[in-house]
Amino acid sequence: MKPTPTRPSLSAFAKNLSFTKWRNPKFTEYSPERIKIETLAGLTVALALVPEAVAFSIVAHVNPLVGLYAAFIVGLITALIGGRPGMISGATGALAVVMVELVLHHGIEYLFATVILMGILQILAGVLHLGKFIRLVPHPVMLGFVNGLAIVIFSSQLDMYKIGPEGARVWMDTITLVTMIGLVGLTMAIIWVMPKITHIVPAPLAGIIITAALVIGFGINVPDVGSMASIKGGLPTFHIPYFPDVNNAQALWEVLVIIFPYALILAAIGLIESLLTLNLVGEMTGKRGGTSQECVAQGIANTVTGFFGGMGGCAMIGQSMINVKSGGRTRFSGVTAALFLLGFILFGSSIIERIPLASLVGVMFMVVIGTFAWRSLTIMKKIPLTDALVIILVTVVTVMTDLAIAVVVGVIVSALAFAWSTATRTMSRVEMTEDGTKIYNLEGPLFFGSVESFAELFDPENDPNHVIVDFMNSRVVDQSALQAIENLAFKYKSNGKSLQLRHLTQDCHKLLKRAGQLMVDANDDPEYQVAVDYSVKTGILGGGH
Repeated sequence: MKPTPTRPSLSAFAKNLSFTKWRNPKFTEYSPERIKIETLAGLTVALALVPEAVAFSIVAHVNPLVGLYAAFIVGLITALIGGRPGMISGATGALAVVMVELVLHHGIEYLFATVILMGILQILAGVLHLGKFIRLVPHPVMLGFVNGLAIVIFSSQLDMYKIGPEGARVWMDTITLVTMIGLVGLTMAIIWVMPKITHIVPAPLAGIIITAALVIGFGINVPDVGSMASIKGGLPTFHIPYFPDVNNAQALWEVLVIIFPYALILAAIGLIESLLTLNLVGEMTGKRGGTSQECVAQGIANTVTGFFGGMGGCAMIGQSMINVKSGGRTRFSGVTAALFLLGFILFGSSIIERIPLASLVGVMFMVVIGTFAWRSLTIMKKIPLTDALVIILVTVVTVMTDLAIAVVVGVIVSALAFAWSTATRTMSRVEMTEDGTKIYNLEGPLFFGSVESFAELFDPENDPNHVIVDFMNSRVVDQSALQAIENLAFKYKSNGKSLQLRHLTQDCHKLLKRAGQLMVDANDDPEYQVAVDYSVKTGILGGGH
């Protein structure tokens, strides 16, 4: 059998791109040089967060400040107590598209209540350690996920070219469009060249500053952050969701019936995206994160956000990559990004609103280049066909629907492909002893997918009177396997023959005993330690030897 080709790690894709290389000297965790890098990384992230939060607020049909408050609160709390230093969280499009229907049909107070319940569900997921199931996501699903995400980020930036007078969502005129494309290209060129010149300032931040200086200095007429919406506001204030018509337990129950499905979906999407981001950032930085800790942090952040007028959020892969590529490695950069964002809202709106969108789009396009797993295009012919199909499927579903659905679909398809592959590998080596006993040495697990192949291995009509099925290299996995064994025993019994089961592992032993179908011999096989023999002689399986 041909060996399975080695799959490159996700970090290998990033390391091949000059934008992704940040040659950090070895600093102590919070040396002055490290603090400078973390602060500049946080500033870069905060600048990129503004248009994203505003855009997602518009998608969800809420005031831009609702998205900005969510980006600040969720970003701050997860930076402080999250499972992976260097990750950035905030309002995301994956959550915004789910919130639209709720806001349109029931109002924003229902949204705040939903975000609170969403946070509680995420805390429960963390306490119950449900985050560990993210390890069930296969590598091809991760590749499809990052590819689809890169395409989604790219397509979302195209909306920045549809900002007309007074924020109207129409395509720009030709001159403005060409000018903006040129500025986007300039920003990308600066980000690509800057690491070759100096690492004093993160390349994305340098791209934003230089492009903004040119636009403002020469009075170039292109859309800026202020053309989307004003970001000026005050501190978020504590607010308990208010429902004027809810004055008894029945009315409260009706509210819960409305918000629970939304909260459950939002909690699942938020955790899936956050945990996948945690794994991706871990690949890039070479450090592992705590899944349960991240679930609890996301839950606390969303619960608090709901009480302070925010739309909730989760980890943001695009901004997390900007942070990591800008040198952010500790919690300091995430905290700094959140505080800078609050500073923009309170004091710096007039300055931030003048930053051209072209510079921020250029940064996000470089994130797309760094996110997309380019080598996945060249390894398609080298990996198993099912893995290649899973990569393509997850990429397409991510673009067509959302990230959570794509991951679930990818996991299901991968699991079914594995089950089919395992089922087709069920086989048997046949031996005959001197006394005429026939021994079937099974290979591969016995489960729902392999029971048909298992049944086809035997010939009850023509086999000798005594048959042994040896499970040394196999195991009984589920109820379908138990039923297959019982059916096989019945066939041999109907032909007046004896069937013996040998070398069942301890867990299989317990499984068969719980089923109540077997009389178990308490004597272990001295050569196999935990194995026990079972015999089928009369109407039931019983009387081991």
